[in-house]
Amino acid sequence: MLPPPDAGARLRKRAILCVLASSASFAFSAALVKAVAPSIPTIEIMLFRSFVALILMLPLLWRSGGMKALRTRQPWGHAMRIAAGFAGMFGSFYGYAHLPLATVTALGFAMPIFLSILSMPMLGERVTPARAMSVVAGLLGVLIVLRPWQTGGDLQFFPAMVVVLGVVAWALSMVSIRRMGQVGERNITIVMWFAIATSLFSAVLCVPVWVTPGPLALLALIGVGAISALAQLLMTEGYRSGEATMLAPFEYGAIVYTVLLGWLIWGEVPGVWEFTGIGFLVLSGLVTWWRETLSRSPAASHPAAPAVRPPPAYGAPPPSRPAPARRPD
Repeated sequence: MLPPPDAGARLRKRAILCVLASSASFAFSAALVKAVAPSIPTIEIMLFRSFVALILMLPLLWRSGGMKALRTRQPWGHAMRIAAGFAGMFGSFYGYAHLPLATVTALGFAMPIFLSILSMPMLGERVTPARAMSVVAGLLGVLIVLRPWQTGGDLQFFPAMVVVLGVVAWALSMVSIRRMGQVGERNITIVMWFAIATSLFSAVLCVPVWVTPGPLALLALIGVGAISALAQLLMTEGYRSGEATMLAPFEYGAIVYTVLLGWLIWGEVPGVWEFTGIGFLVLSGLVTWWRETLSRSPAASHPAAPAVRPPPAYGAPPPSRPAPARRPD
């Protein structure tokens, strides 16, 4: 039975507001990472991000069957997902420390491009004209943002390449998530093992570089994990309340938020090249979203590409639904 028209409109409005609020939360979390980065090593920030998220997910683990939810028959799949996801998180956090917020956010939206490229050899998905067009537009956007031909440009090339490699790693992580999902691995199992492993690895790796945070830095570090968790919850709620095909474009609000935060706090103003590259990345993402919408329609004759964003940390859209457009941070 379909909901009344007014109820449906309210659900759509609620879903859009949740996605917009989630994008804003991700932007504030990124700003906190950038704020503490001058005094706190990247790997230590990752420790707080992962451990706080792990603590907040314990009630969900309890409701999902406790320790039984950690049982898995896909240890190698988890190993690939953990390694790739860990590298992806490092890339984004390192980028926030050294690059403008908007630049890192925009490069994060290139994840669907690399996912499309990797899905062809690793998942056996076919190349369609729409997919090829979106990949070309996205790669062009990445090149314009990076501008490797300008060795003396404003953008720091090494941190930018770390971010791009992190984006590729997130795409590999997405491939592993989809493979595990195809054989029935539960979402709670995937996200809990990732939270546990990243907390442990970060704790070990940050020992030689540990910096005891002051009160304000400690509050900001806890805020990174808590706000990111809130962002994931809002994103999950939004995609449960509305159609992914309607919601995905609203995620690009994150670019607006990070441009504003970077300008107001750090005086970061993207130049013409950055705005041009961001435009190509947005175009590529919208083409991908449009392709997902058509390929997942009842008339589609071929399976669609995988979701274009790693599933939220507190749940994930079912494999049959297209998912959001950027990686989580």
